[in-house]
Amino acid sequence: MRSADETPWWDRDRHAGRRPLLLARGRIQAAIRNWLGAQDFVEVDPLALAISPGNEAHLHAFATNHIGNDGQAVPMYLHTSPEFAMKKLLAAGEERIFAFSHVWRNRERGRLHSPEFTMLEWYRSGEDYRVLFDDCAQYLRFAAECAGAEVLRFRDAECDPYATPDVMSVAEAFREYAGIDLLSTCDGAETDTKALRAQAEEQGIRLAADDGWSDILSHVLVEKVEPHLGHGRPLILDRYPAAEAALARRADDDPSEAERFELYACGVELANGFGELTDPTEQRRRFEMEMTEKARIYGERYPLDEDFLDALAFMPPASGCALGFDRLVMLATGAPRIDEVIWTPLPYRQ
Repeated sequence: MRSADETPWWDRDRHAGRRPLLLARGRIQAAIRNWLGAQDFVEVDPLALAISPGNEAHLHAFATNHIGNDGQAVPMYLHTSPEFAMKKLLAAGEERIFAFSHVWRNRERGRLHSPEFTMLEWYRSGEDYRVLFDDCAQYLRFAAECAGAEVLRFRDAECDPYATPDVMSVAEAFREYAGIDLLSTCDGAETDTKALRAQAEEQGIRLAADDGWSDILSHVLVEKVEPHLGHGRPLILDRYPAAEAALARRADDDPSEAERFELYACGVELANGFGELTDPTEQRRRFEMEMTEKARIYGERYPLDEDFLDALAFMPPASGCALGFDRLVMLATGAPRIDEVIWTPLPYRQ
């Protein structure tokens, strides 16, 4: 006899058990799609093949080759997000857009990770990024309603999807849950790895000798902070340090912080949103720094999408967010792992 995990997803009995979760998935997607349409959003369908899959040091893509009519191979990638393509559409004049996109991330497999998954990404031209907080709260309510759930669940954690999310800055969360003064270790884009390492080790965080400031921040976030977020009610983790801005703009009132946030429920990260950076020079600088770090750690780098950098100069001020749709369905249905809410999950490699 095979165990439940060894039984293929296409086995009739196993599919019968998964089917209610998958039907709930469809209802949640339809509700979100209808609501966005009523808000004058246009649904777009970005292609998955890209010149660059994204330029974050710890982001790993699936690579392929495009063979031209001349028989020459050009490296390309499956996108890790439709972000570059959708921002080009903003530069082209679109104002409110969304997409349910399949995206691919290598080196990621587990209870909350699938190498291929569905991302809901949406953008609001000319609107403050905090409007996205309300969008996120609305999606949580739709998910619960469509799944017939009173609470969101993951393992033994619960979260009220109908409650207004709490908002806490990254600095506040590090201080409260990890006992670390994060902003004392960074000044804008400048960081003090030695100072953050000392505070993290004092709190019992085990670190590698070559961990940089961003690596240490990630260790603390995962081990000390995230387990406390989104219990009882959703939580918006807001205002990342400028050194972790990624593709977000710096805050007008405090350039040491960025207009970047993440949504949490049941200790699970569901979404990552920005007040979007539109300065191509600054974005190039950040990308190049990330690729230098990637080359140091992994011995590879991804190309920059020069068209994207050119388009940034024409992109209007905007806010945007990416939400892991499968994770949202997981929490609404109480599914134990992400594969249970994906119609045709990938087999595990033995």
